[in-house]
Amino acid sequence: MPGSDTSFAPMSVEVTEDAALDGRLRLKQPKRGHRVGHDAILLAAACPARAGERAVDLGAGVGAAGLALALRVEGTEVVLVEVDAALARLAAENAQLNGLSARVRPTVLDVAAPARAFAAAGLGPESVAHVLMNPPFNDPARQRVSPDARRRLAHAGSGSTLPVWIKTAARLLRPRGTLTMIWRADGLADVLQALAPTFGAATVLKASRAPLALLPGFVLNDRSGRPTAQAESVLRDGAALPLSEI
Repeated sequence: MPGSDTSFAPMSVEVTEDAALDGRLRLKQPKRGHRVGHDAILLAAACPARAGERAVDLGAGVGAAGLALALRVEGTEVVLVEVDAALARLAAENAQLNGLSARVRPTVLDVAAPARAFAAAGLGPESVAHVLMNPPFNDPARQRVSPDARRRLAHAGSGSTLPVWIKTAARLLRPRGTLTMIWRADGLADVLQALAPTFGAATVLKASRAPLALLPGFVLNDRSGRPTAQAESVLRDGAALPLSEI
């Protein structure tokens, strides 16, 4: 894959190897701090990528979402953008661990970096069909932030975080490309406002030129606390969310 980056830092903290997608996806990740959860798998499941297309996972961490997408959609090429060089190294190891190194490439890069930095990493304007992202969505002024530096970086962002990430996504996407993202439900108005200058009308969690559409809720657990059949099909079997079929 073009634009490879080898400036990965070694991971100096204890690392575990864990399973996702009912064991079909193996992930090395720090034992403490931010840990991969359902969000990454749901994000990948909502992306409407097709074989032969190129996608970028912004703020990829150890690569869970991008790898899950590559695993689900054979033939996709995925670039994992991560500012933490140690996490990017783990993402590279995870790509190799899952036999996806030929199609998944991590690069050490800040989402807020200028266009020339992205271009130097092989990510020029209008160069991808899909962008996935789960930006830091907790406001330090309103929510308690973690004392752990990596967890804080993954979860807490300023008021400018969302517009900056969306601006980067818009620059990378080719015409009729899609943005799939996760954000706080109580921040929907902020998402729509940030999308409006470059994406126009939107479908919730995925930008398009269509009118706004609110889809039925995705229920993870039933009243007894057990996973629903729909949740099991996505989180264990790697099924796509209905959102990715719009």
